[in-house]
Amino acid sequence: MKTILLLCASNIFMTFAWYGHLKFQEVALWKVVLFSWLIAFAEYCFMVPANRIGYQQFSGAQLKTIQEVITLVVFAVFSVFYLKEPLKWNYIVSFGLIIAAVFFMFKKW
Repeated sequence: MKTILLLCASNIFMTFAWYGHLKFQEVALWKVVLFSWLIAFAEYCFMVPANRIGYQQFSGAQLKTIQEVITLVVFAVFSVFYLKEPLKWNYIVSFGLIIAAVFFMFKKW
Protein backbone atom coordinates (compact mmCIF):
# COMPACT_ATOMS: atom_id res chain seq x y z
CA MET A 1 0.00 0.00 0.00
CA LYS A 2 2.91 2.34 0.75
CA THR A 3 4.13 1.93 -2.85
CA ILE A 4 0.71 2.81 -4.26
CA LEU A 5 0.39 5.92 -2.06
CA LEU A 6 3.88 7.11 -3.00
CA LEU A 7 3.14 6.52 -6.69
CA CYS A 8 -0.10 8.50 -6.38
CA ALA A 9 1.71 11.43 -4.76
CA SER A 10 4.44 11.23 -7.38
CA ASN A 11 1.96 11.30 -10.23
CA ILE A 12 0.07 14.26 -8.84
CA PHE A 13 3.30 16.27 -8.79
CA MET A 14 4.35 15.09 -12.23
CA THR A 15 0.99 15.87 -13.78
CA PHE A 16 1.24 19.43 -12.50
CA ALA A 17 4.85 19.66 -13.68
CA TRP A 18 3.98 18.50 -17.20
CA TYR A 19 0.52 20.00 -17.70
CA GLY A 20 -0.15 22.60 -14.98
CA HIS A 21 1.46 25.39 -17.02
CA LEU A 22 -1.02 24.96 -19.89
CA LYS A 23 -3.36 27.43 -18.18
CA PHE A 24 -0.60 30.06 -18.13
CA GLN A 25 0.20 30.56 -21.80
CA GLU A 26 1.26 34.17 -21.16
CA VAL A 27 4.20 33.11 -18.94
CA ALA A 28 7.55 32.80 -20.70
CA LEU A 29 8.47 29.25 -21.64
CA TRP A 30 11.80 29.33 -19.79
CA LYS A 31 9.95 30.23 -16.59
CA VAL A 32 7.48 27.37 -16.84
CA VAL A 33 10.30 24.95 -17.68
CA LEU A 34 12.23 26.04 -14.58
CA PHE A 35 9.14 25.89 -12.37
CA SER A 36 8.20 22.49 -13.83
CA TRP A 37 11.67 21.16 -12.99
CA LEU A 38 11.21 22.26 -9.40
CA ILE A 39 7.89 20.41 -9.23
CA ALA A 40 9.48 17.38 -10.91
CA PHE A 41 12.12 17.28 -8.18
CA ALA A 42 9.32 16.76 -5.64
CA GLU A 43 7.93 14.05 -7.92
CA TYR A 44 11.25 12.21 -7.85
CA CYS A 45 11.29 12.39 -4.05
CA PHE A 46 8.16 10.20 -4.11
CA MET A 47 8.84 8.08 -7.21
CA VAL A 48 12.29 6.79 -6.28
CA PRO A 49 11.23 5.50 -2.83
CA ALA A 50 8.03 4.06 -4.33
CA ASN A 51 10.04 2.02 -6.81
CA ARG A 52 12.66 1.00 -4.25
CA ILE A 53 10.00 -0.18 -1.79
CA GLY A 54 7.75 -1.66 -4.47
CA TYR A 55 10.53 -3.69 -6.07
CA GLN A 56 10.58 -5.87 -2.96
CA GLN A 57 7.06 -7.04 -3.85
CA PHE A 58 6.60 -6.36 -7.60
CA SER A 59 8.67 -6.89 -10.72
CA GLY A 60 9.90 -3.86 -12.65
CA ALA A 61 7.25 -4.44 -15.33
CA GLN A 62 4.52 -4.67 -12.70
CA LEU A 63 5.70 -1.44 -11.06
CA LYS A 64 5.63 0.33 -14.41
CA THR A 65 2.14 -0.97 -15.16
CA ILE A 66 0.85 0.18 -11.77
CA GLN A 67 2.45 3.58 -12.33
CA GLU A 68 0.83 3.97 -15.77
CA VAL A 69 -2.64 3.16 -14.46
CA ILE A 70 -2.21 5.65 -11.62
CA THR A 71 -0.99 8.21 -14.16
CA LEU A 72 -4.15 7.77 -16.23
CA VAL A 73 -6.44 8.10 -13.23
CA VAL A 74 -4.61 11.17 -11.91
CA PHE A 75 -4.58 12.75 -15.36
CA ALA A 76 -8.28 12.08 -15.93
CA VAL A 77 -9.15 13.86 -12.68
CA PHE A 78 -6.68 16.67 -13.45
CA SER A 79 -8.05 17.09 -16.96
CA VAL A 80 -11.65 17.41 -15.80
CA PHE A 81 -11.15 19.56 -12.69
CA TYR A 82 -8.06 21.65 -13.51
CA LEU A 83 -8.04 21.95 -17.30
CA LYS A 84 -11.86 21.88 -17.45
CA GLU A 85 -11.81 19.41 -20.34
CA PRO A 86 -14.60 16.87 -20.76
CA LEU A 87 -13.92 13.18 -20.18
CA LYS A 88 -15.19 11.72 -23.46
CA TRP A 89 -16.46 8.19 -23.93
CA ASN A 90 -13.54 7.19 -26.15
CA TYR A 91 -11.07 8.32 -23.45
CA ILE A 92 -12.84 6.08 -20.96
CA VAL A 93 -12.76 3.13 -23.37
CA SER A 94 -9.05 3.62 -24.08
CA PHE A 95 -8.26 3.90 -20.35
CA GLY A 96 -10.31 0.75 -19.79
CA LEU A 97 -8.26 -1.14 -22.35
CA ILE A 98 -5.06 -0.09 -20.63
CA ILE A 99 -6.48 -1.16 -17.29
CA ALA A 100 -7.36 -4.50 -18.89
CA ALA A 101 -3.63 -4.87 -19.56
CA VAL A 102 -3.18 -4.93 -15.79
CA PHE A 103 -5.11 -8.19 -15.71
CA PHE A 104 -2.60 -9.79 -18.04
CA MET A 105 0.36 -8.31 -16.17
CA PHE A 106 -0.71 -9.72 -12.80
CA LYS A 107 -2.45 -12.93 -13.89
CA LYS A 108 -0.61 -16.04 -12.70
CA TRP A 109 -0.41 -18.22 -15.82
